[in-house]
Amino acid sequence: MSANSNFLSHLNPSQRQAVEHFEGPLLVVAGAGSGKTRALTYRIYHLINEHRVAPENIFAVTFTNKAAREMKDRIERLFAQKLAFDKYQKPLDSLTPEEQVLLKSKVYRQYTKPLWVGTFHSLCARILRYDINKYQDEKGRTWQRNFTIFDDSDVQSVVKNIVVKQLNLDDKKFEPRRVRYAISNAKNLGLSPEEFQRENPDYRGRIISEVYNEYQSQLAANNGLDFDDLILIPVRLFQQNQAVLDYWHRQFYHVLVDEYQDTNRIQYDLVRLLSMNGEENKKNWNWQKRSTFVVGDADQSIYSFRMADFTILLGFQEDFGDGLTDAKTKTMVKLEENYRSRENILLAANALIENNTQRIDKVLKATRGEGEKICIHKADDDQGEAQFVLRQLRRLTQENPELDWGSFAILYRTNAQSRAFEDVLRTEIPYTIVGGLKFYDRKEVKDALAYLRAIANPADTVSLLRIINTPSRRIGKATIEGLVKAAQELGVPLWEILSDETSVNTLGGRAAKAINKFATTIKTYQEQIEQLDAYHILDGIMKDSGYVQTLQDKGTEEASNRIENILELGNAVLQFQADNDEKDLPSFLANAALASDLDNLDDGQEVVSLMTLHSAKGLEFPVVFMVGLEQGLLPNARAMRDPAGLEEERRLCYVGITRAQEQLFITHAQERYFWGSKEHCIPSQFLEELPEDLIDRNVKITPSSRRKKKTAIAISNDSLTEIWQVGDRVLHNTFGEGEITHVFGTGKKTNIAIKFPQLGQKIIDPKVARLERLP
Repeated sequence: MSANSNFLSHLNPSQRQAVEHFEGPLLVVAGAGSGKTRALTYRIYHLINEHRVAPENIFAVTFTNKAAREMKDRIERLFAQKLAFDKYQKPLDSLTPEEQVLLKSKVYRQYTKPLWVGTFHSLCARILRYDINKYQDEKGRTWQRNFTIFDDSDVQSVVKNIVVKQLNLDDKKFEPRRVRYAISNAKNLGLSPEEFQRENPDYRGRIISEVYNEYQSQLAANNGLDFDDLILIPVRLFQQNQAVLDYWHRQFYHVLVDEYQDTNRIQYDLVRLLSMNGEENKKNWNWQKRSTFVVGDADQSIYSFRMADFTILLGFQEDFGDGLTDAKTKTMVKLEENYRSRENILLAANALIENNTQRIDKVLKATRGEGEKICIHKADDDQGEAQFVLRQLRRLTQENPELDWGSFAILYRTNAQSRAFEDVLRTEIPYTIVGGLKFYDRKEVKDALAYLRAIANPADTVSLLRIINTPSRRIGKATIEGLVKAAQELGVPLWEILSDETSVNTLGGRAAKAINKFATTIKTYQEQIEQLDAYHILDGIMKDSGYVQTLQDKGTEEASNRIENILELGNAVLQFQADNDEKDLPSFLANAALASDLDNLDDGQEVVSLMTLHSAKGLEFPVVFMVGLEQGLLPNARAMRDPAGLEEERRLCYVGITRAQEQLFITHAQERYFWGSKEHCIPSQFLEELPEDLIDRNVKITPSSRRKKKTAIAISNDSLTEIWQVGDRVLHNTFGEGEITHVFGTGKKTNIAIKFPQLGQKIIDPKVARLERLP
């Protein structure tokens, strides 16, 4: 028997059940560190190898582009291993480098290249490159296949221009960033401008709908899409054109979605349309040789601010599955064995998350030893907190030679918390901030990409306006505004004016010669877009436009750094061309537009990682420091009055805990700076929910003293002064009997948290609620 033929023996029973599932719906509830990536990878391999499914008939959605690359690499290795035994009767690693390259090349062509694996955005962008010209929105707006994907700063610029200049709105009442956020949320819910206004009929809703409508018109005029459009438009296209939907339904027999708890409503609609071909009646669904396979964990849903809706996962059994109980269902599998963390870390995580009510019951089970207790450190202030982390970093690296700086992560709730840690690390320990300024957000990189976008999509006025006088060509602002106004009055893209020498000579004044030279340079590369690959276009336009020469003439260190970033962009193009058959400019631009900071996190980097808890999702580190566990930070102040928000904050804490493999440190401060003054801090209520026997504290607090500690606060309630304290039993006129678990604030701003047996924990204002103290 070959080593490959029994590859399923590498899986535990639950993983194997998921991998061997062939037809029909399946929800895989995958706990943190439970090997879900292995299950997904082996499933794709199994579909192709055992069931002879063509790779191009598989549509697999990952949360990041990096995860997609890793999945393809793993699949490629499985097939290369199989070919190694079939052809040479040897393991892959025992073959010569030349033999390995030949096998991997064959695997790439035959198996991994045809697979549709990527994020929702990248996969939908591919679909739109085929079919967007068949789409027309409710106002008759259309797009062409060479569309540009606008990044966040481009979008913000367009929205701000509409709010401030076109509609002359008060940008304090209609702050452009908030308006942009409202439009994005509308798209993620599948709402057009008209539908948004119907759901928000007040004055503000009407104005935002007007901005939204004009924004879509400007996107269409630029032949541009924002990130939200990449998913909304395929859904709308499928809904309005059954022939297009039929084609893609026949293309994708097996739909797999990772991180299903982070999907939003429009992504759910896409999955349902591709799977069911628009058929609404569940009785008519045909699952023959088809499957919808989703993997997720409601306990790790932390992106509601991006419109992620974990109730989509909770509703899978009703929407797709058999709806039976956990014990009887054939459409749900739980992966509960954890291969990442020590037992003490998992026990703490389990105890914490059991306080949430909206979840699918599961328990992470340890496969590794007990490990160290969780260290909870109480610091005097934020500086003391940072110094504690620094001392531990020094000690751990001295005592454990196998650990390098890349073994550590410092996780916090908000980006602002990084400052104190940067101050103490800067002089002696290398670190990186994940989620800082991304490579593709740097000015010179955005400038270079704008040149490329203007070449690939002449209708992209936003990019043309960025580069027409960059570097300086002595083209004045008034001249540019005159050109733009002429294009608007004629109803044509700006490029139509710029590319016509007569029009430029008429409108350009003294700058006409410079404008014509700029247009000729762009035209030269537009004419060669089919002949030249992306790298040579970038290299050529950066020289011919004078961009690089201008930086070289400055001769400053900053200018040198900018040139290095442009060279690095060239390296990114070369890497893209090496990894993909599509070497053309539009393909590279789509890839660059969809890149994220997490995709570029180097696993081998020997630096301490500083990041928010949201950014840490999907990552793991031998040693994790979770810092700032205080009321108002984690849980966030806004969530403390909202039961659903509080549960999400607890999930965020759970995600942080389960990033740790070997050791977990949790810190909080007695006081820290807020808005220029030091404020007293209350330890996070989540610390109370961790079992005391798993914890090692620098200040010992016994469970009994935590419960009976006199945190009494005098508050006024209908002219009577009541004193509430932790441990009090109370009767609420609606929720029944409960026990006070926390007292927040002082004086008239006091609130109390009460745990009710059937309802969980609720934060209540005792000045408003009718509470009766029980003996």
